[in-house]
Order: sequence, then C-alpha cells, then structure tokens
Amino acid sequence: MPKQNSPASDEAVEASLYAKHEKIYPREVHGIFATLRWLAVAVLLGGYYLAAWVNWDGRQILLFDLPERKFHILFWTFWPQDFFYLAVMLIIAALSLFFFTALAGRLWCGYACPQTVWTEVFMWFEYKIEGDRPKQMKLDKMPWNAYKIRTKALKHIIWAIFGLWTGFTFVGYFTPIRELWDSVWSFNTGPWETFWIFFYGFATWGNAGFMREQVCMYMCPYARFQSAMYDKDTMVVSYDEARGEPRGSRKRSEDPLEKGLGSCIDCNICVQVCPTGIDIRNGEQYQCIGCAACIDACDDVMDKMGYEKGLIRYTTMNILEGSESSILRPRIIIYATFLLVLTASLLVAIVNRVPLELDVIRDRNELYSETYDGMIENVYTLKLVNKDQTDHDFRITVTGIENFTMTATKDIVHVASGEVVTMAVRLKADPFSLPSRSVPIDFHMQAVDDETLSTIEDAKFLGPFRK
Repeated sequence: MPKQNSPASDEAVEASLYAKHEKIYPREVHGIFATLRWLAVAVLLGGYYLAAWVNWDGRQILLFDLPERKFHILFWTFWPQDFFYLAVMLIIAALSLFFFTALAGRLWCGYACPQTVWTEVFMWFEYKIEGDRPKQMKLDKMPWNAYKIRTKALKHIIWAIFGLWTGFTFVGYFTPIRELWDSVWSFNTGPWETFWIFFYGFATWGNAGFMREQVCMYMCPYARFQSAMYDKDTMVVSYDEARGEPRGSRKRSEDPLEKGLGSCIDCNICVQVCPTGIDIRNGEQYQCIGCAACIDACDDVMDKMGYEKGLIRYTTMNILEGSESSILRPRIIIYATFLLVLTASLLVAIVNRVPLELDVIRDRNELYSETYDGMIENVYTLKLVNKDQTDHDFRITVTGIENFTMTATKDIVHVASGEVVTMAVRLKADPFSLPSRSVPIDFHMQAVDDETLSTIEDAKFLGPFRK
C-alpha cells in the first residue's frame, strides 16, 4: 500500500506554497567552477554587447531587419524563404540541450542560461555596493536611514542603467545600432523601439535583480522535465553521503574516525553559496541548477580541514552506489551522432546555398491547349526570387523538350535584391516530337552578369495521348 500523507504534512506543504518568499543571500564563492562561470559570462555577454557594433561589408554582422525581411548573420543574408535553415537550427539547439543534459545535467542552466548569466552580473554589482552576504543581511534588517537609502538607490540606479543598456542592445539587433544610438541621443526613437528598450530593460532588472531563483524554480519548464533525460550515468552535482555522514562539527586537529564522524563538518557553507537556497546534502532536487558553487565552497573547506576534496562533486548515481559508470552509452552516442550529422549538413547546405529561388506553377485552368497551327501549348507562371545582396538581370531558358518555342513577358528580367518578380511563360511544341503525354522539362534561371549565379526548377510539359 502506498504511504499516505498525514494531515500535518499536508498542512506543511500547503503552508509552504502560500508562504511569503524569503530573500536568498548567496555567499560569494571562488574556485575553478566559479572561474568557469565568469568565463562563460565574459564570452556570452561580451558577444551579446559587442556583436551588434561589428560591421561586415558595410552592415552589421548580426541584424534581423524585419521591415526589409532580411536576416544578416555573419556574411550570409537569409530571407523568409530560408525558414528551413531556422527550423534546422532550432532542432540542433534542442538536441544540444538534450545531449548536454544527458551528459552532465543542467550545464545550460548553471553556465549559459541568460537568467543565470545576467543574475551573476547583478549579484556582482550587489556585492560591490552592499558588501558580502553578512553585510547585505545586516543592511536589509536595519531601519531606513540616509546610508541605507543612498546605498539602495545607487544599486538600483546601476541596475537600471545596465538593464536599459541591455534593452538598447537587444533592439540594436533589429534596428541598425548606430542609427538607433543617434536616435536615442536625439530623443527621436520610434514607439516600438522605445517600448522594447524599456520593456527588455525592465525585464532584465526584474528577473536578474529580484526574481532570480524564482524564475528557475517556478517559471522555467526545463526544471520540470529535465529528469526525463537523466539516468544513473548522468554527471550531476552530488553529495557523497557514504563519505560525509554522519556529519558534525569538529576541530581540524581531531580525527573524525575517532569521533565516529564523516567528512562533512556541517558548516552549511554549501547552503550559503547556493543561488537557489537548497541543501545539496538532501539529495537530488529539481531546484539545483548545476552551477557547482557548492563544489567550490566544499572543496575550500575540505582543503582547510586537510581532507580529500570531492565530498560534493560532479559524479553519477552509479558511482555513488559503488557500481560501474560509463559516459559513452547509447543515449549519448545517438544524440552526438544526430548533432554531428545535422550540424555538418546545415553548414554544407549554407555554404553551397544559391541565393536564388525559382518557383514554376502550371496553369490550373487547362492542362494544355492546341493552337491554330496544330502546336501544343502549355502556360506557366514563374516566380523569381533574388536573395543576393545586389540586383541582377536574369535570363530564363528551358531544356528537356525538342522543337519548341518559348514566349515570355520579357527576355531579360531585372530582379532587385530581395524582390519577387512574377512572369508568364508560354511553351509551344510539335505534338509529334513529344515522346509521351508528360515530358519532364527544366527551367533555368541564369544571372546575365554572373555565370555562377543560377538555379534550376523542374516541371512537366503535357500533351495529348497518342497511340
């Protein structure tokens, strides 16, 4: 029979759901994983704030020009017709998340999630202005006075400036950032630009300054389904209970074995440094974002006590249970193979991508018609799309059928960059030269000024049935 919850435990759960949120004061921590987190912050935020200012061939290397329907990424330009590439990128992003989660838990959450990255920066400002954990707690408990007002005001002003700069940079990826900069200084930004600068700035200020761990614990769905990607060979931040228990305080000179104690001195440093306020010693919990702050803190304590490091470490459940563990297992190999194949295929497709598109649509009103001179005529509508950076003149030719004549709206069609031109084409052929009722043909779209710029689209030429 399943164990029934007691009324007392039900009341405790209900009380915790409606309890007032208590602010978490994470203790500043140093160590290898803290260094890796700050390295990730430097790379990700550095790229975010600087990439918008880098130009390539007279334009931003990253610019999503929605009015012009152009998406500039490095030295490529994509159009709405290239949605396929975006879909593949999203699949690769999802598979990457699955791969790293199955490999080492919530690496994304601990090192690369925007919520984590911006929270690290906001907490750093907080440390510099209000002081370390004890000073922050003391400041919040003291009554409001000139010092507290001045300190809190300075912190929020810096947070607000950083948030607005974040919002400005975000909009700079959709509006050329140099033009946006001039518009901001002249107070001439458009309504939507103004809205998104303040909206994204406010969201950054609120999420990274106030909500912090609440976003990870209550708003982010990833914490809820991550366990479906775990197994006993997944590397996660874990407390070695067999080595650490029973926990208890002691002097550095005392032998824990003589006192019947494990390696854990019950200092609670691992709890104090946790950004979500959990106790890793209670086992695996969905609130853990895998930041490894508790590993750095515990290793520092073990080092001071003269004990072996690794009481809290990245490890697997199989290792903790004394079983064999393997990183290269079917799930990891499958994810890695799909990632490699999709990424390589996407890169090859983009590198070999022809910035042209030709759609051939047959006349739906009739399959074919017979002219007064006994020729068979088919009518087509062609849509020419120029996805290149410059305008081009194009010539349309047809292959695959003999003894035919082609009548087009224009012999040479001018298509501007990003433009879609529609034209009608009539093909006439001698019925006695048709090998079958349906003859495969190819329409060729060739740039007049660039021999390498061409594309082919197949179609059918239909005629009467002949015995």
